Amino acid sequence: MDRLFGTDGIRATAGSYPLDSDSVFTLGKGLISLLKKNNMPPLVLIGRDTRESGEWLEQALTQGIRTAKGNVTSCGVIPTSAVSYLTKKHGFSAGIVISASHNPYQDNGIKIFSSTGMKISEDWEKELEKSLKSSPEKTTRSRHDISPVFQFRKDYIEFLKNSFSASLPDPPPGIVLDCANGSAYEIAPLVFRELGFPVSAISTSPDGKNINDGCGALHPGRLARAVLDKKAAMGIAFDGDADRAIWVDEKGRILNGDHTLFVLSKFMQHKNLLRSSCVVATTMSNIGLELALEKMGIKMARAPVGDKYVLENMIRLKSNLGGEQSGHTILLDTCPTGDGILTGLKILEAMLSQNIPLSRLVEGFRQYPQVLLNIPVTQKKPFETFPDFQTTREQIQNRLGATGRLNVRYSGTELLARIMVEGKDETEIEGYARQIADIIKKNSGLP
Repeated sequence: MDRLFGTDGIRATAGSYPLDSDSVFTLGKGLISLLKKNNMPPLVLIGRDTRESGEWLEQALTQGIRTAKGNVTSCGVIPTSAVSYLTKKHGFSAGIVISASHNPYQDNGIKIFSSTGMKISEDWEKELEKSLKSSPEKTTRSRHDISPVFQFRKDYIEFLKNSFSASLPDPPPGIVLDCANGSAYEIAPLVFRELGFPVSAISTSPDGKNINDGCGALHPGRLARAVLDKKAAMGIAFDGDADRAIWVDEKGRILNGDHTLFVLSKFMQHKNLLRSSCVVATTMSNIGLELALEKMGIKMARAPVGDKYVLENMIRLKSNLGGEQSGHTILLDTCPTGDGILTGLKILEAMLSQNIPLSRLVEGFRQYPQVLLNIPVTQKKPFETFPDFQTTREQIQNRLGATGRLNVRYSGTELLARIMVEGKDETEIEGYARQIADIIKKNSGLP
């Protein structure tokens, strides 16, 4: 059977295996057994986003944990990175986030952090998968009293505010936040306002179904219009669990995680805050970023897509800055997981310390044309088994040469094949992407 844990935990349609009540109950019991097996106190912290399925999933997990004689504490609706931070700060043995990040509301997911605030190891994932695959335990559901501990939310807010060290000018720059109707809908506006920024916030009315719906990091067009309407200095768009952020500059231009790495690399290098001359990105990051960093004397190492792989490579290379084009950014000296609010504060620090607008901060980074295609599949067959795939890929790579790249991979969280082609000529790379897409479609099993 395929692995249940992908690059970002378990993810599926809420109510279907392995995110049905019985499986989630079994997972909660299995986690407590695993903690006891490793001589760790059975103390677990849980947070979630705003999806309508989050509450009953938390109920099922809580029942499983308590049935196994574990102790569970809830911090309610809160960003993913908050659970990472609070798990370590308050001495929990594990932290659980119930979220499907940028996915639509019908999906949900479970991410598990270790006592260090980092995601659990693959060995632990495999142990938990064994308990799930052995046959989810059938049990009568019971309602548990879950009262979030709001002091934890206050601790996280103070952590974010203390992470910001710039002085605000008079008047301070106005910002617009798109909270994706997700887990940052209350906390993000509060943090920036308490630091003194004039804030306009949109997508802050979650109803259980509107998370990521035409808003947030995946749909920044509305934010771009709001930034121009408000004449704001910057816009920040979060995803559903607020572990990623992308930007809109004062001119209404949308900027992604590659721009984040460029700005923060330059800022941290100037402040002597880079622990090594290496920044970790992924195979999806634009070749223009690699060339821009090279001019600054900074090497860009590429990790497989997935923030856990970025973190693994950062630790191996002793780097304290890494991230993904999608907007996950890891500032390892502060937090071991992506935090969109924290990243927003650091981008504002870079702007304020140099007293220049965001549009000028990204000068020096030329993005090469890039085409991204997502192809639905029924299963993740090895691409190399598809007729003509290998030959076509080699031909395209040879034609692209040193100023272009082709990357074909399966999503770690969805049944999608992702094709990325970049090069100097947009029409040319669009044709290459369609060639690869046609081969995958023929062999994907879909009509």
